[in-house]
Amino acid sequence: MSAKAISEQTGKEFLYKYISTSAAVQNRFRYARVTADTDWDRLTQEQPWLLTERLVVKPDQLIKRRGKLGLVGINLDLHGVRDWLKTHFMKETTVGKAKGVLRNFLIEPFVPHEQDEEFYVCIYAMREGDHVLFHHEGGVEVGDVDAKAQRLMVAVDEKLTEDQVTEQLLTNVSEDKKQVIATFIVGLFTLYEELYFTYLEINPLVVTQDGVFILDMAAKIDATADYICKSKWGDVEFPPPFGREAYPEEAYIADLDAKSGASLKLTLLNPQGRIWTMVAGGGASVVYSDTICDLGGVDELANYGEYSGAPSEQQTYDYAKTILALMTQEKHPEGKVLIIGGSIANFTNVAATFKGIVRAIKDYQGPLKEHEVTIFVRRGGPNYQEGLRVMGEVGKTTGIPIHVFGTETHMTAIVGMALGHRPIPNEPPKDAHTANFLLSASNSAKTPAATRTASFSEPRTSNDVTPAKKSKAGLPADSLHSILWPLKNVVTDDCKAKETTLFKKTTKTIVWGMQTRAVQGMMDFDYVCSRDEPSVAAMVYPFTGDHKQKFYWGHKEILLPVYKNMADAMKKHPQVDVLISFASLRSAFDSTIEAMQYPQIHTIAIIAEGIPEAQTRKMIKMADEKGVTIIGPATVGGIKPGCFKIGNTGGMLDNILASKLYRPGSVAYVSRSGGMSNELNNIISRTTDGVYEGVAIGGDRYPGSTFMDHVLRYQDTPGVKMIIMLGEIGGTEEYRICQGIQEGRITKPVVCWCIGTCATMFASEVQFGHAGACANQASETAVAKNQALRDAGAYVPKSFDELGNVISTVYEELVANGTIVPAQEVPPPTVPMDYSWARELGLIRKPASFMTSICDERGQELIYAGMPITEVFKEEMGLGGVLGLLWFQRRLPRYACHFIEMCLMVTADHGPAVSGAHNTIVCARAGKDLISSLTSGLLTIGDRFGGALDAAAKQFSKAFDSGMLPMEFVNKMKKDGKLIMGIGHRVKSINNPDMRVQILKDYVKQNFPSSHLLDYALDVEKITTSKKPNLILNVDGLIGVAFVDLLRTCGGFTRDEADEFVEIGALNGIFVLGRSMGFIGHYLDQKRLKQGLYRHPWDDISYVLPEHMSM
Repeated sequence: MSAKAISEQTGKEFLYKYISTSAAVQNRFRYARVTADTDWDRLTQEQPWLLTERLVVKPDQLIKRRGKLGLVGINLDLHGVRDWLKTHFMKETTVGKAKGVLRNFLIEPFVPHEQDEEFYVCIYAMREGDHVLFHHEGGVEVGDVDAKAQRLMVAVDEKLTEDQVTEQLLTNVSEDKKQVIATFIVGLFTLYEELYFTYLEINPLVVTQDGVFILDMAAKIDATADYICKSKWGDVEFPPPFGREAYPEEAYIADLDAKSGASLKLTLLNPQGRIWTMVAGGGASVVYSDTICDLGGVDELANYGEYSGAPSEQQTYDYAKTILALMTQEKHPEGKVLIIGGSIANFTNVAATFKGIVRAIKDYQGPLKEHEVTIFVRRGGPNYQEGLRVMGEVGKTTGIPIHVFGTETHMTAIVGMALGHRPIPNEPPKDAHTANFLLSASNSAKTPAATRTASFSEPRTSNDVTPAKKSKAGLPADSLHSILWPLKNVVTDDCKAKETTLFKKTTKTIVWGMQTRAVQGMMDFDYVCSRDEPSVAAMVYPFTGDHKQKFYWGHKEILLPVYKNMADAMKKHPQVDVLISFASLRSAFDSTIEAMQYPQIHTIAIIAEGIPEAQTRKMIKMADEKGVTIIGPATVGGIKPGCFKIGNTGGMLDNILASKLYRPGSVAYVSRSGGMSNELNNIISRTTDGVYEGVAIGGDRYPGSTFMDHVLRYQDTPGVKMIIMLGEIGGTEEYRICQGIQEGRITKPVVCWCIGTCATMFASEVQFGHAGACANQASETAVAKNQALRDAGAYVPKSFDELGNVISTVYEELVANGTIVPAQEVPPPTVPMDYSWARELGLIRKPASFMTSICDERGQELIYAGMPITEVFKEEMGLGGVLGLLWFQRRLPRYACHFIEMCLMVTADHGPAVSGAHNTIVCARAGKDLISSLTSGLLTIGDRFGGALDAAAKQFSKAFDSGMLPMEFVNKMKKDGKLIMGIGHRVKSINNPDMRVQILKDYVKQNFPSSHLLDYALDVEKITTSKKPNLILNVDGLIGVAFVDLLRTCGGFTRDEADEFVEIGALNGIFVLGRSMGFIGHYLDQKRLKQGLYRHPWDDISYVLPEHMSM
């Protein structure tokens, strides 16, 4: 969500730190927080004023009207405060419907003042600007400030002046206080804007001769602006609403959400409840909660939450295991139900997310069976059939009752099944797969048949689906005026008329962002709609140079230009009038403002979620001035069947065909939720002749275009015969639909439903999945809006469960009276499936180009030879352990890991004179880069330098295994004219031993279970050194033979496996890896010493003539 409440202490801290005003703000930072952990001695040392001043104490837990509830202790000394706290601290208190425990308190200095020195001030955000309310009488008895207060609206991008405040707000304030209050309010408004507040109320604001005092304060900030305000906000703590505890599991999911591009939300309502939900989609999660509450499950509903935005398998697993852990903590006498629901996904791979849920179910199968949990699943979207199959299989293998349903079942039907209100069908879902789009879309001549059944399995009864008849009474004019008055006072003289028709069959768009999957989906849609040309003209991606990107148009490949900047794209494609922006929440504002500078752009779709509301309002204002329609932010987009679709809207081609989105129908809809818009596509296709156009305006508080904007477009579009609006809790935009129906501006049948009806049944406030889904007053509740729409004459069902019935009834009436004439169904052209998606679905197979068995980076966590990287660190395996996993595919014993690390240490370097280091130094001094210099050194490694480990291991082990005596081995090598690899050193000798060899030899003797081959090599050394003292077992030879002992005796390998590692050259890798450290050191050393180009001195070169000339 965006607007989040902060504690009074946090709000005052922001104000005291950052307000800029000439008014004397008193008692800055003079507050003390008291909790269960408070040390009073330390507190009084840090805040000595507590001992000397009169005090006020109150709970700081988002409680409204604390004074009237008797929750404020006034004019007390510290002893009195502590006595007062004894009667209130950790006591259960009822505030409205919410019951909660008082655990956080705030102590402040008591401010003596008169009643006429108390004032009320409030600033809050609306779509068109920020409203400043002021009343000259503040305090506990302020009453209905909306009716009493003076009001001033500061339009978006405008500034508040002291003259405006004085003239419009302070008419009832005495002259001696006007200047101080006006200055303070202007400073407060500036603070409100700069720190991205969305609500800021001070009551009372006390103004005395000494200055301004902030007595009580309530505030909300736009949490999405964290990346802008982090330096000023710091780490903000957002307390839960009073009556709801803060649970560590909620914090855990919030942390997952913050680290993910997906959306993960969890709110615990009643941890003892028997009904648990795990719903995909912000809108769908609200609908499921509504249905549970409608069917009487409000007291047993344990949680609210949602996951959406294509979370990974690991993220879904973490989310699911958190919920399963919570629901298996306490048993319920009736057992428990888990509803894994969701609408039809647009782009989320359902099978991939279900894999995470299935993993969690397998991990918790014991507790789930012990707590008698029954699971109900309903889902649709890309690869949903495979997801449902896997979910059904886990039910069979674990013995957990899991009932699985797909798009053939109405979205919320599983709630009725779970709660025992409707039977569970015995027939499993139809066996289908996403490759269905290779087939013709329909076998019927016309769609739909007049007798088509409702969108869910139960037959409908005539008594339950009769829509509300149009009422002439409607809402009282005064009631609508009070709700809509701010919207009626917006100046629109500078606004430019917007297009009625946003998309045509010739519409061309530019896509901002490298969203190749979405673009390919749009092109496939264009092709199946029989468009002459692709709708995407170009892409803009600032992070690469201009280039071409390959896509498919039907069967053939085409190239699409990608531009680094928008100016070039607009200039070269003047026919483009739509921009689809996949820019991130941080760059969406700038790219949208830039796009609106080009007059050719009439429509912009902004997909990003989490854009700060202040930025969105600026975009809306500019769009209104330029006549641009904005769809979004926080949207999947929209679709006009047969013409154009935005990004991932409508899902993959199987859903496009199943919902008949390749040709226009007669029904237009507007929704907030992207997932629910796809669900509407499904419902409309099953109950009518299909969708004419559908738009998801987005879940933010201030969508770029409103319900009314699109409903009026549909009203003025001849092809649209009926309109569907899916509203939700929060905001007042739905009342404009009421007004339009009453005033006769909207004459076509309108079917409406506002989701979020459950909110009024909860004891404490719940923020739903969408940022705008929160009611700030009674008129913004879904229940109030549904009733208002019903009274105004719209067709409003009793619940979302009955929405399909009402749509069907209205449609059949329009068919019966001839308004709609169902058209002949024409099969669309077939589109081949992408190879990658066909392979994902398991429809094809292809030999892999190469195989690997040591590492897997595809999942949430990097895996080395089957061991997750977190386990590698947890077990403190070290570099030797990692090398064992990656090279030998085994978890080696600790002594073996340490031996590997010792080998790397002793082979790291042997001075600058050796050939490899020399080459590296020469190359570095020639100005080459690190990689080139390192490579030049590594290329010298071979039998003569450093590469004798494998050869030594092979020679010694072959001789030892054949039973040859050391003397026989030496004599045979001499007879064959071969050098014994690993024997001999230029500098070291029996009298000047190599300490590296001694260190490794001692370690092997002390720690290896057996060292037969090393002992054999040492016997050989005795023979060779008796002939020449420098024919010692060198470091290469020792590492080679010791490694053979390690592989053969550590218990991790068979004899054949151990010998194979020697044969394939694994041991030389030890020297290569170790010596690379030294080579890099020499390179860095030369660069640090700034050594110039190396030229070998003449006096170190023997210049000779060719032999035939010297003779």
